[in-house]
Amino acid sequence: MWVKIQPSLKIGTFLLLFLFTSEEACAESVIKSVQLIIHPRNEVERGTNVSLICQAEVSHGLGSHPNYKYNFYKDFQPLYTDQTSSTDHLYSIPDARMAHSGKYKCAVVIEEQNKESNVKDLTVKGLQTPVLTMDKLKLREGDDVTANCTAEGEIGSLTFSFSNGFEEIYTANTESHRVEQKLRLTKGTVKIFCYYSIKLHSTIKHSDNSNVISLDIQELEINPNIKVNPSAYVTEGDLITISCSVDTTYQRNSDLKISLIHGHTMVSVDMTKTDYKVSLKANDSGEYECISRLGDVYKSSAMNITVKELFSMPVLSFHPAEVFEGERFTISCQIKSFASEKIRRDDIRYSIFQDKIPVINGSRYSGTAGKASNGKYICVAEAKEIIKESRRELFEAKVLVSKPEISVDGPVIVNESFWIHCHSDNGSLPIIYSLKRNNVTLNRTKVSDIHEKARFLAMISTPSDISSYMCEAENNGQVSRKMSERLHVTVIVPVGKPLLMVIPVPGNIEEGSDVTLICNIPKGSPPISFRFYGGSGTEIYRTTVQSNSSSYDLSAVKRQHSGNYYCEANNQADALIKSDTVTVEVSLAEWKKALIATFCMLLVALLVLFIVIRFKAKRGKREMAAELSIKPASPKSDDSLTLSLTHDTHYSDHTVVVNNKESVWSERPPDVADQDSLGSTNEGDVEYTEVVHPQIVDPTQIPLKKGTDTVYSELQTTQGAIEHVNHQGLLEYAELNHDLPEPVD
Repeated sequence: MWVKIQPSLKIGTFLLLFLFTSEEACAESVIKSVQLIIHPRNEVERGTNVSLICQAEVSHGLGSHPNYKYNFYKDFQPLYTDQTSSTDHLYSIPDARMAHSGKYKCAVVIEEQNKESNVKDLTVKGLQTPVLTMDKLKLREGDDVTANCTAEGEIGSLTFSFSNGFEEIYTANTESHRVEQKLRLTKGTVKIFCYYSIKLHSTIKHSDNSNVISLDIQELEINPNIKVNPSAYVTEGDLITISCSVDTTYQRNSDLKISLIHGHTMVSVDMTKTDYKVSLKANDSGEYECISRLGDVYKSSAMNITVKELFSMPVLSFHPAEVFEGERFTISCQIKSFASEKIRRDDIRYSIFQDKIPVINGSRYSGTAGKASNGKYICVAEAKEIIKESRRELFEAKVLVSKPEISVDGPVIVNESFWIHCHSDNGSLPIIYSLKRNNVTLNRTKVSDIHEKARFLAMISTPSDISSYMCEAENNGQVSRKMSERLHVTVIVPVGKPLLMVIPVPGNIEEGSDVTLICNIPKGSPPISFRFYGGSGTEIYRTTVQSNSSSYDLSAVKRQHSGNYYCEANNQADALIKSDTVTVEVSLAEWKKALIATFCMLLVALLVLFIVIRFKAKRGKREMAAELSIKPASPKSDDSLTLSLTHDTHYSDHTVVVNNKESVWSERPPDVADQDSLGSTNEGDVEYTEVVHPQIVDPTQIPLKKGTDTVYSELQTTQGAIEHVNHQGLLEYAELNHDLPEPVD
């Protein structure tokens, strides 16, 4: 069958086939290898034209023409990207410079495929020599000059440097090939050149030095002259004149400034018109410097001036060095030396000041130490308008120690260590404290810090010992000794071992009675805390009292109150003491004991009654067994006997047939030997009955036996014919087994 295809269907089918073929072709493209070629070579001189060629070897489907994307990298950073249908691509570096040196690679991308070449190094050797130019060649000191350093055509990050001989005077970093900078040069002849450098990875490459430009810088003649009149060696109080001058023959303008400096202090700002006049003191000795300034140019000249003391600095002193309140003291003011060629000792005038208030015009002052005399004192000496002050000295009269107070730190417990504190509210340091007991010194300590306390370790064995302690303080020998009061504090006596008493005594405690537990201690300071513990060691009661004993009542005790009891005592000494354990046993009540006794007696009586009844029944049974009658069992049988046992109405009649050949009670028939023995026995015709009865015994001494009663009967025939009968053969044991009946009330 033929199918006609419409034209539109033909076109669609063709497009589908084309797309499918194209996709299939792209999918079938394979990048085999990628190679980077550096032309002309990997190492070239500066200015060479370098080409980077990226070649790709690709396999693809027939009739397909894939696009190639080329990526170039320098030092692993993207450098250039292009897309083409060619299997190789070119990247050019014209006029290569050292900055082009580095690690290069390329990569080819087709659809999802990406393949890179190996990394190759490109080295460009050589840096060009920079050129230095200046805007002027004649300079005066303080003038600026503009310098230009140019490395034409150089690229990359460059560092330009300007040098004066071996001295580097300026450095600048730039991405440009040219640097311009204003330079301020020193006086004299200078030779300036420049150079640049470039950093490649971890190395720095330097260019050659540029051309050298020589400059002759004319010095400014503004050096100042310093003069001192009358001399550089003077005595305090002498008037001197200091002058600073500059030769104005060579001055461009009136911008010249002259200053006078002493140390770090500017004494005079403008010395161009006036001189500096001053009366110097000894501490004004040193270097004086004149400084002239024109624009940014400074010139200086200096001179040392020595000033001799007219008199030395006064010294203030106290006599004695330490004074207690109420004692006399003296303040003196004096100098150690003076210029005898200038003044006499009497020319020096003295004054003494207390807190800036004059005390006396003179070199000596006496007074009585006290609060009013305390303060800061200075001494002033004056001669020829030279005034000198002494150092400020603090004077403070010492205070005699006050009566100390004695106290303790924490509770005082017998036979335990405690701290005793001793302190005086007033008194100048240092203070010596002594601990005394019954006027005997036990220990001493010195307190030199206002925040320090005197304390002593002590111990007592009885409460009365506490009052034997006293404290003594002194800060000026025996004159200042002060004694404290006796120590009076509460003393805590630890509790003694408690004793637990039980009332009534433990052996006489019955159910339902009231029991009192009393815990008593032989000693201890109140308050006392008592704790009572019951049978299983559980706390049952606690209390705190002001006495040395406490009690606890147990009402209507029961058997479960039995157990071990003890108590504990404690007080502020915090020494918990436990008593010995007392065992309490609660017995039954009297009425319960009587009830149990009555029950036991009733039980015993019933048991005795039962035994008596049993014994009587047993005895009656044995007596009735004696009523045994024997009669022939049959007229035709001479060998058979009938044994009849007659009992009372409680028993049934039993008839026993005894045969010389067979018996129902016979264990075995008599053997031949027995028959022979019977035949050989000659005895008369005797008929007798033997009844064995048990002896009457006390029924309370033997147990009641419920079992078998045995009656022995010995029978012999009464026939006329004499028979030889063996007693042992003829004697049959009739054993009657009857259970005794239960006793009936």
